Amino acid sequence: MPKQPDSNIRILIVDDHPVVRAGLTSMLGAQPGLEVVGSASSGEEALAMLQSHTPDLLLLDLRMPGMNGIDTLLAMKRLGVSTRVIVLTSYETDEDIYRAVQAGTGGYLLKDTSRQEMVEAIRIVHAGKRYIPRQIASRLAERMMRSNLTARELEILKMVARGLTNKQIGKALEISGNTVRNHVNSIIEKLEVSDRTEATTTAIQRGLIEVDG
Repeated sequence: MPKQPDSNIRILIVDDHPVVRAGLTSMLGAQPGLEVVGSASSGEEALAMLQSHTPDLLLLDLRMPGMNGIDTLLAMKRLGVSTRVIVLTSYETDEDIYRAVQAGTGGYLLKDTSRQEMVEAIRIVHAGKRYIPRQIASRLAERMMRSNLTARELEILKMVARGLTNKQIGKALEISGNTVRNHVNSIIEKLEVSDRTEATTTAIQRGLIEVDG
């Protein structure tokens, strides 16, 4: 049965920054129909709190030390936790958006979202619908139309990003240089770029790979 219109939406805030948690608690707690029932500084703490709290919705940060937002979403799914989730983050790479939606988030908002839009998103997701802002939805659609890189292709792409030649990659992975070349050509085709340099740049911009330096 749908919840009664006059019942408060119970919210748990999950973010590793104390100032963000305090600000969201103050802002949302002042909104009619919303109730912040707690806050957690990590994914691990959030999962522990979900054992004793029954919030209707999580506002979940994406990048946190330890268990990040994606890992938290996946853990909730494994545990059968049905609480709805809105990812609230400073990051919006194509891969971040795609992975969050694939992991089961009901909404995706940036931290500079207006109070009005955030409250609207909370009500929409609480009602069982999905809320993805238009500009993010268009990028998600483009990402979902692109073929996924295989695990091997991602592995090779990371090595290309570190400046390794096909021969060096082949030696490290114990495969032939020709096989590496075929993988690189496949990566270039899937990312719709012209060469390996552009493939690396594009992959980093989209969040497909991270280069530690």
